[in-house]
Amino acid sequence: MAVTTTVIAAAAAAVAGIVGGYFTRRMLGENKDKHAEEKIEQKIASAKEKLGKLKLEAEAAARGERAKVENELDERRHQIIELEKRVAQREAKLDSKLEATEEKEAALKHDREELKTQKEELIKLQDEEQKRLEETAGLTGEQAAERIMQLTEERTKEDIVRRVRRLQKEGERELEEKARDILSTVIQRYASSHVAEHSTSYVDVPDEGMIGRIIGREGRNIQHIERVTGCEVVIDSENSGSIMISGFSPVRRQVAKRALEQLLKDGRIHPGRIEEVVEEAKKKINDDIREAGEAVVYDLGIVDFPPKLVHLVGRMKYRTSYGQNILRHSWEAARIAMMLAEELGADVTIAKKATLLHDIGKAIDHEVEGNHVEIGEKIMRKFGISEEIVKAAAAHHEDYPFDTREAIIVQVSDAISAARPGARREGTDQYIKRMEDLEQIAASYEGVQKAYAIYAGREIRVFVEPKKIDDLQAIKLAQDIAKQIEQELTYPGDVKINVIRETRSDALAR
Repeated sequence: MAVTTTVIAAAAAAVAGIVGGYFTRRMLGENKDKHAEEKIEQKIASAKEKLGKLKLEAEAAARGERAKVENELDERRHQIIELEKRVAQREAKLDSKLEATEEKEAALKHDREELKTQKEELIKLQDEEQKRLEETAGLTGEQAAERIMQLTEERTKEDIVRRVRRLQKEGERELEEKARDILSTVIQRYASSHVAEHSTSYVDVPDEGMIGRIIGREGRNIQHIERVTGCEVVIDSENSGSIMISGFSPVRRQVAKRALEQLLKDGRIHPGRIEEVVEEAKKKINDDIREAGEAVVYDLGIVDFPPKLVHLVGRMKYRTSYGQNILRHSWEAARIAMMLAEELGADVTIAKKATLLHDIGKAIDHEVEGNHVEIGEKIMRKFGISEEIVKAAAAHHEDYPFDTREAIIVQVSDAISAARPGARREGTDQYIKRMEDLEQIAASYEGVQKAYAIYAGREIRVFVEPKKIDDLQAIKLAQDIAKQIEQELTYPGDVKINVIRETRSDALAR
């Protein structure tokens, strides 16, 4: 019985232990599941929080990009509005200029009519006065004038000659200086006979389709090119194979030409690219100018020129006169001046420097007011060039007296380089023909024995018969020859007419 009770108690204890263990494990499992669920919920909450932050950041970035795009659109709209305003202002200016021109034309027409009327009245009064004089003197107007001229010439011929010579000596220098200033400024900057050669360049267009891209939408590209280069770009509808660049500054024209060539080659044509290419072209041109100037001064053995003056020397590479490159002409003349100075015992350094710089004013005469001699003097004095060199260089057009041998060497070297056959696009045949024409014109006058064109046609020496041509007639002959040459011939520079009347008296002693 006791054993049975013990067994039953043990069995009951075992069953109780099993049941207790089961419930204990179940409670522990439930606690673990609950803890896992809490962790999962925490992770889900954290993920939701991060997702919310990312969403806010994305919305903020989108708003920033939208504001940036809107700002860019506003800026472009502003640029377009500004361009439209400028175009409208330009059109208004053109309209006002046209109206002013029309008003001036009308005023000029009215003035011409008044002058014509006054001239007719004056002629009528002169005719009436002449008739009264003829009736009073009993001579015709031609007879009276001829008689007065004969008496005056006979009585005052010698006095007239003296006065004419005195007036020539007093006024010659002033008149020549003023005439040269005016003519040099006009010829160098505005002469119609060669203005196209000096103010235009051309760019070949391989593909006609590129013309439209150069113009751009509503002319945007071509206007931008003109604005950043300072040159006018002209596209001829009849000649679509080339683009003309017009401008008085040769350096700007070269920059515009190179930029257009690069744009046509590249194919990307828009305002931003245009500015980039123009800046590259300016840098290349400046490098070319600097290298050209350094090469010339190095070749001539000049080592004390300031870098800025060397740069101005290089700018002459893009300047021409009557088809002759100014830098090459100045270098060639300087070499000639060195040889002449060595032969004549003059100062070689002064001669070569003055000759190299004699046309330095032409490097910037399109940008500065005045003729190239005055501009050149200012440039040389600005860079501390000695006064001997400045005076020698300034005398090359006879605007100043030849105070030194070096000044004469500069003038002669300039004349040799400029007037030799072929220097200024003039062939040998044309050169010879021009010399012959000058001699023929001078020899065609009565009383002329011989005529010789010298100094490459810059001077004509006319020998006359002293018995047929007196001093007064010699002065008139020189003026007549000069006038005929101006009317019939085309020539660079000036032509001096020198009439020589030589009287010899012979006697025989027995």
